[in-house]
Amino acid sequence: MASIDVVRADITTLDVDAIVNAANNAMRGGGGVDGAIHRAGGPAILRDCIARFPDGLATGDAGHTTAGDLPARWVIHTVGPNYAAGQRDRSLLESCYRRSLEVADTLGAATVAFPLISAGVYGWPKDDAAAAAVQTVRATPTGVSSVLLVAFDGALEQLLREAVAH
Repeated sequence: MASIDVVRADITTLDVDAIVNAANNAMRGGGGVDGAIHRAGGPAILRDCIARFPDGLATGDAGHTTAGDLPARWVIHTVGPNYAAGQRDRSLLESCYRRSLEVADTLGAATVAFPLISAGVYGWPKDDAAAAAVQTVRATPTGVSSVLLVAFDGALEQLLREAVAH
């Protein structure tokens, strides 16, 4: 079972094997963490997305690309459910974490950093998103030794720390 730690940081600056991108179905970049990863990683990430995912990616699924100019080795892209648009099946959110860890295992990644998937513009309630993240990571058999849950502000950091403590 992977250890779970919380860090307050910009996910694009972390020196880990893989960072997870909360992507959209088109896999062509977007806003929020997706846009930040594409901007910081440079055009190699988009080129790899187009090559690997010509038809995009299904909600709840995950796949990987190069990390381009990022300090990480890979970006694992996963598409969370859009709560604000009525996609409220929690199993899809849980699948994002499970599938991301499965992809990390195929890559041989030991350290993986996750944002809080679907809790930004997609509107998933942050407390439930944090609980889903922690519960799913704990329940998923993986060769990943360290999972970082990345908070971009103090309030999210506190919420994630509380979820990990339970």
